[in-house]
Amino acid sequence: MNHFEYIGGILHAEDVPIPEIAAAVGTPVYVYSTATLVRHFTVFRDALPKGSLIAYAIKANGNLAIIRTLAAEGAGADVVSQGELRRALAGGVPPERIVFSGVGKTAEELAFALDSRIHQINVESENELEALNAIAAAKGVVADIVIRVNPDVDARTHAKISTGKGENKFGVPIDGMPELAKRCDALPGISLKGIAVHIGSQITDLGPLEAAYRKVLDMLVALRAAGHAVDRADLGGGLGVPYVMNETHPPAPSLYGDMVRRISAGLDLKLAFEPGRLIVANAGILVAKAVYVKKGAARDFLVLDAGMNDLIRPAMYDAHHDIVPVVRSEGAEHSYDVVGPVCETGDTFARGRVLPPFRDGDLAAILTAGAYGSAQASEYNARPLVPEVLVKGRDWSVVRPRPSYEEMLGRDRLPEWL
Repeated sequence: MNHFEYIGGILHAEDVPIPEIAAAVGTPVYVYSTATLVRHFTVFRDALPKGSLIAYAIKANGNLAIIRTLAAEGAGADVVSQGELRRALAGGVPPERIVFSGVGKTAEELAFALDSRIHQINVESENELEALNAIAAAKGVVADIVIRVNPDVDARTHAKISTGKGENKFGVPIDGMPELAKRCDALPGISLKGIAVHIGSQITDLGPLEAAYRKVLDMLVALRAAGHAVDRADLGGGLGVPYVMNETHPPAPSLYGDMVRRISAGLDLKLAFEPGRLIVANAGILVAKAVYVKKGAARDFLVLDAGMNDLIRPAMYDAHHDIVPVVRSEGAEHSYDVVGPVCETGDTFARGRVLPPFRDGDLAAILTAGAYGSAQASEYNARPLVPEVLVKGRDWSVVRPRPSYEEMLGRDRLPEWL
């Protein structure tokens, strides 16, 4: 459920008409709903075993206002860089609720994580383990870690967001975990607490998740039998969200929670989860203006002022996003290729999409855009980063302004010989 609904034929974010925001801020603009963020987080939290750490994946959307909203509800943070760790801290997430994932953590990042006293570091290779031990020993501290394993399970999702197969770069082979656990015991700067796993994103079938989790839980039981005091299972994120209206939805959090509870019963584990898309995707829309409705030789184009630099998912993943008019109009539906102004044929949001009739200047809303929208945006074609707005009831606020052209140009530096 989200809180974007038509009232009197006009799309609203909670109690705010979208045209009001567009008129004040301009387009394109991201609009987020506080009520949706809070509802999605609480539904997911309440579906899981009591006491689980819910570490919101900052990579999905790192706006400080979103982080602070979720932190106030008790969310932790899953971070994959020093920048994301700094964002989590600035957004009010307590260090003891932060986990640091990622396959390429640098020495500087590992040192900063130790200095920040975060909950755990999810180590992804033996090289990283040795590097972290050296840094921790030099600081006179012990790093609490879990080892991220690769269970060689196909998540049955898009190849570019599948992370748990044997050929993927993430984690260590799960069969090597016993030897790696022995190595941890020999390192003075390391305290092995458990195992982490994450097999992909936008997963719509619980089968692969259960298969991966069972491998992890079986390995934890084996490690305990070998004398290792492991009590944490970080089960990652990846549960999918509905991108297409009126189609079968992915499994509900309640079914996911029932599965986790069933297979972990009796193991006395501290569980952690890293949802991102599930929390924020349907909490955000991208509002754009129709610059032109253009008739072509073979098809008609709805040319928006939003482009692939603002929302790259359709170009990168062939991802579907529903598109709706902000103000409902009368008339026969029409087939459009919905495109942006970027100088790339790939700057296409939809091909042959049947929509209500649009005219030049009409507003469109691209739905389910809260995750991996603004987070992956760029200034390609020297287009300013899209601003972001957070709504709460009848109130709304710009939580990231659109930069001016002067600010964009001012970041460059000319060498003295020019």
